[in-house]
Amino acid sequence: MEVNCRGCAGCCLDWRPLLEADEEPERRQHARPTLRDGDAEREQPFSERVPLGGSYNFVALTRDEVRSFLERGSAAALTPRFWTVEDEGEGVEVGDRYVAAVAGRPVFFVGLRKPPKPVAPFRREEATWLPTCVFLDPTTLQCRIHGSDRFPDECGTYPEQTIALGAETECERVEDRFGGERLLERDHDDPDGLLFGPQALGAKLFCHPRPDELEGMLDRLERGEPSSADRAKCIAVAAASSPGTVAVSEPHYEQALERLEADETNGDDGWIGPAIEDWYRRRDRTRAGGTDPDPELARTIEDRRDAPDTPGWD
Repeated sequence: MEVNCRGCAGCCLDWRPLLEADEEPERRQHARPTLRDGDAEREQPFSERVPLGGSYNFVALTRDEVRSFLERGSAAALTPRFWTVEDEGEGVEVGDRYVAAVAGRPVFFVGLRKPPKPVAPFRREEATWLPTCVFLDPTTLQCRIHGSDRFPDECGTYPEQTIALGAETECERVEDRFGGERLLERDHDDPDGLLFGPQALGAKLFCHPRPDELEGMLDRLERGEPSSADRAKCIAVAAASSPGTVAVSEPHYEQALERLEADETNGDDGWIGPAIEDWYRRRDRTRAGGTDPDPELARTIEDRRDAPDTPGWD
């Protein structure tokens, strides 16, 4: 299908802070997440749950994709997503909250992290610090792993899956708020790999076998401050899950955790973890010093750490 992505990246970042605070709620509704967990427009079974962490446009990875990131030493790019529920019959109690669960086990996605980056989407002249996909280059607004075997299936089928589900796409939200034409056609093939229902278990929706370990982790996730150990334990559960079941292989869990701990000690594939830490430091430093955000910081933070190049625009 045909979309105009140049200068946009609306599906790769959280652009809600760009909206004026005094706009009428009716005008802002299309641009706000309607509790779109993992994009609820794509992950409808959990569209009524409230995500812990608040990252917008969360792209859920499959178990095989999680394993691929783990094998490459790129797990620093990953983070879990849990949900709170009001109906205790739909969840399990963890501390002072109920979280969505299946068979008494808290369920979660694993997706890509969004550190703050200085970006200027939608033809804006001035850059703004926004939560932005770890793989998005702020200078080109292109994905660094597009076309590679690490590019998530869910990214590759967007917005086709959303259109097939009869939901509003991010392209249309951007058009509504900032003008221009982004979604150039609505024709699509029947999407594969939606993984709704029981088949999602263990393949995209993972079940944590030890709810009592999650209380402090969920607090940190809600604050947007998960530790490396928090992320590692969830990534290991996902890598050790069995598709179609709630089962987790303990030997595979331990192997994955050992691999993650080794990566934490020896570094990941060269740039992901250090770059994320650097983006947070630079954001705080520029805010404290009153310095304007500059997308060219990516040359120092990502490019000099040998992040993959982007292809440029035709």
